[in-house]
Amino acid sequence: MSRVVGRRGPRAAGMVAAATAVLIALAGCQSGGSDEAAPGGSGGSEGTAQTTPAAAPASVTVTPGDGDKKVKLAKKIKVAVADGTISEVNVSTATGTKLKGKISEDGTEWTSKTALKAAMGYTVQVKAANADGVETEERSSFSTLTPEGTVSAYVVPGDGWTVGVGMPVVVEMSQAIGESHRDDVVEALKVDTGEDEVEGAWQWMSGTQVWWRPAEYWKPGTDVKVTANLAGVEVAKGVYGKKQKAESDFTIGDEMISTVDVAAHKMTVRKNGKVLRTIPVTTGKASMATRNGIKVIMSRETSHRMRSSTIGIEKGDADYYDIEAKYAMRLTYSGEFIHAAPWSAGQQGAANVSHGCTGMTTEAAKWLFNQSKVGDVVVYKNSDRKLEHGNGYTVWNESFENWKA
Repeated sequence: MSRVVGRRGPRAAGMVAAATAVLIALAGCQSGGSDEAAPGGSGGSEGTAQTTPAAAPASVTVTPGDGDKKVKLAKKIKVAVADGTISEVNVSTATGTKLKGKISEDGTEWTSKTALKAAMGYTVQVKAANADGVETEERSSFSTLTPEGTVSAYVVPGDGWTVGVGMPVVVEMSQAIGESHRDDVVEALKVDTGEDEVEGAWQWMSGTQVWWRPAEYWKPGTDVKVTANLAGVEVAKGVYGKKQKAESDFTIGDEMISTVDVAAHKMTVRKNGKVLRTIPVTTGKASMATRNGIKVIMSRETSHRMRSSTIGIEKGDADYYDIEAKYAMRLTYSGEFIHAAPWSAGQQGAANVSHGCTGMTTEAAKWLFNQSKVGDVVVYKNSDRKLEHGNGYTVWNESFENWKA
């Protein structure tokens, strides 16, 4: 690390010239060899020349310090100047990449904008000037740590999607995040709705998933941008987020909210508040009742194979099934779907005979499938079985105040 005081600036040169002129003028006013005292004085010259003391040189401090090793990736590079202001800051990596930064309004501080790269050397070069314009130069170098592991993030809804008004933002990590690091991860996640500010909050659903929901259902037409920038964020001891940030731009479509009355065996479909159709349905029988609560369509498939073995019902059991269901839309992780069920057409609108899914005619299922999208809301009422928190996109089954808490 070195500090070099450079040439004087224009202001300093001007001051020297002015002082010299005063001295010459005073010398010219003296009588040639006369010992006569000046008025009011005791003899000698008329006065004494006054000079301004030189300003202290600018003092530069760079953080991380010169020679530092294993610097954490979330650390910002900072330059601070005392007794002067910053003229120029250049930061480059060992591979030649330049880092951008911002100078404070008073010109005494500079802070880098981006996270540091792993296992990388950095060189910081600073020029600063004191009050007299005299320049000081400072050069500093350091290197960052090598992570023991990395973690990446994945965002749902995906980029370019159009989703329903009940869709939460889901950010999934490639490995579990410890509780002590979760606040740091959330700090790196952003939900931007432009000029239409939308209040919302994050909640960790598991070690690998954190969800964001608005205070109320989304407004149709809202454009949303989600950014997960984990670069430099420590998520476990020695484990850091990858430098690539995950981004998604999606749009909220028409408001589709359907209501299933389990006791009345019917589904009422509304679009932007207007009833489009009432569909006779069958839901889960008493031993496998459909869950009550507010659900959100998680996925849509024109055909989905359903096997009871996935929920522990093996072949030979009276409730065993292995079917191909058309126009299937998932509502829970445990396996509740809306789908075509031509085998139960006689009971639809009259009895509940399914294994928990909501069945309807193939014609009705195809129509509903074409009207629907991921994120649409389906409300189930008049069932005695409660929907478990986290069994699907269950974000609307508690108040926003509880969600935030």
